[in-house]
Amino acid sequence: MTRRQLLWEVGGGAAGLALAQLEAEAAPRKPGTHFAPKAKNLIVIFLPGGISHIDTFDYKPDLVKHHGKQTKGENTITPFFGKPGAVMRSPWEFRQHGKSGKWVSDLLPHLATTVDDLTFFHSMVTRSNAHGPAIFQMSTGYIFQGFPSIGSWVSYGLGSENKNLPSFVVLPDPRGLPPCGVANWGNGFLPAEHQGVIFGDEKKPIADLRAPVSDPVQAASYDLLSKLNEEHLGANAGEDALAGRIRAYEMAAKMQLSAPDVTDVSKESDATKAMYGLDDPVTRAYGYNCLLARRLVERGVRCIQMFNGGHFGAPRINWDGHEDLRANHSRCGAVMDKPTAALLKDLKQRGLLEDTLVLWTTEFGRLPISEGIGEGGRDHNPEGFTSFMAGPGLKKGFSYGRTDELGYKAAENPVTLYDFHATMLHLLGIDHTRLSWYHNGLQRRLTDVHGHVIKDVLA
Repeated sequence: MTRRQLLWEVGGGAAGLALAQLEAEAAPRKPGTHFAPKAKNLIVIFLPGGISHIDTFDYKPDLVKHHGKQTKGENTITPFFGKPGAVMRSPWEFRQHGKSGKWVSDLLPHLATTVDDLTFFHSMVTRSNAHGPAIFQMSTGYIFQGFPSIGSWVSYGLGSENKNLPSFVVLPDPRGLPPCGVANWGNGFLPAEHQGVIFGDEKKPIADLRAPVSDPVQAASYDLLSKLNEEHLGANAGEDALAGRIRAYEMAAKMQLSAPDVTDVSKESDATKAMYGLDDPVTRAYGYNCLLARRLVERGVRCIQMFNGGHFGAPRINWDGHEDLRANHSRCGAVMDKPTAALLKDLKQRGLLEDTLVLWTTEFGRLPISEGIGEGGRDHNPEGFTSFMAGPGLKKGFSYGRTDELGYKAAENPVTLYDFHATMLHLLGIDHTRLSWYHNGLQRRLTDVHGHVIKDVLA
């Protein structure tokens, strides 16, 4: 007698029903949308370190008016490093751009030309003012490690459109991995096949890709290895890690044929390469990643996660502008601005922005006061910052929510990261409350038990 039969006999069917329900909840979901999607692909551009909203897209004239003054107590947020200073105006001037008249600082002259295609969220809030937990929450929905990343959820929910390339590709900053490293694109408790696959820099996009044998010998080796793998997997049923490794090796074999083509940008026109900044040593590495993201989308890769900013060691190569905000953001902006704008324009002119959703975000913003008296940096601000989306199904040239007059806190229509992720999934045709995985007695979601779709930004 099987366990199920025993439970039906002994428990009068109740225990059997409970077991069947648990098994049904734990069963893998077949990829597919819950309703008609607006977008079918996703590009996430993550700027680790905390780019300042009030020095980029969130124009605050009162910072000039109150520059050098102490703020009122009711507006203050306890600084992460405990060194509150005086109100500090932006080092950059703001100007209006596009038909929408969007205010953008001179730090980002190239992105300023794309504002009529963007949807801004000016009232973002997050749960932590420490980099690690805040980065985890933006990448996975939780402030702790061990949960599936955005790309893993999208891969699990929608599957792949290209069997010869991964469904989820990661393009780290060529200067170094971001804070928290691989946890930003891990599969957590989802099947291992949904973890992000890292592509490296232009010189060596994928390590050890070329085989040192002829194609016929290699093909015969693959056939034999595939049979042996299937036999081994059959003898170890239920071993997800083993299945994931086998699928990864099979994908690696397929990528030996497909990856060299997608990662080789030499056949792109000179005008295209110049648009992405490949002719400038400052922008070339990140520009290559932006161009590669477009090429991956063209070939049906479901999700690409990009990073502009790496580690927090010396020298700091991310947006964490504590000591000298002008120097930090000028250095980072020179790398990020032109290639990101080129990606948005290139996607649009090729018709790819009609079915590709682009997210541009950071983990939190910066405070409107200086970090310390007479200093030129800004501390962390989790209670108000800016992100934007671009792509189908959104109101273009539109700004949602706002922070207060100085940019301290979300003052109108606060947007939690749960809301942000729910809206992202909605545009991909997924109901965030139904995309789940049974783990440790709970139906886990990217949005936990929170979040709602922000309908006011939908076209």
